[in-house]
Amino acid sequence: MKRVLLNVTIAAVALLSLTGCKENYSRGEKVGNLIEFAQKGVIWDSWEGRMNLTQTGMNTSGDPFQFSFDNDRNDQDSLINVLYQAQVEGWKVKVKYHAVWGLKNIFENRGETDYFIDDVEVLDKDFANPLRQMGVRQGQTVDTVWVVLDKAEVLKHMKN
Repeated sequence: MKRVLLNVTIAAVALLSLTGCKENYSRGEKVGNLIEFAQKGVIWDSWEGRMNLTQTGMNTSGDPFQFSFDNDRNDQDSLINVLYQAQVEGWKVKVKYHAVWGLKNIFENRGETDYFIDDVEVLDKDFANPLRQMGVRQGQTVDTVWVVLDKAEVLKHMKN
């Protein structure tokens, strides 16, 4: 009796895990600049990327957003080209993605991550150089100055 109950339980869990797999577990958008974008893979080659997220123009701390392009789709060449150029030029981009859950990517045949890009929008082509937009003449580094702070001197001046 215990063996039958165990087999039924295992079958029910297996059935629920297979039917509980969702293609679009979540959807969202991320804004940032690419720090890595390359085609890689051991068995299946896929386009993988990492992006530093931005908040009001500044990089946020934390782990980069890791994403993939879905190997099951063949209509993403233009998006791949835009992201490749964005990495080379240092553009700020917004990516729209969906995440899969469960067994939809268990063998990583679709990509290394479970976050797949659906659309890319270039937000700022001059993200790495905002002074050029304002017409400000750029300077150059002439010399480097090293400043060494003596903690005792700082504390002495703070007391005064």
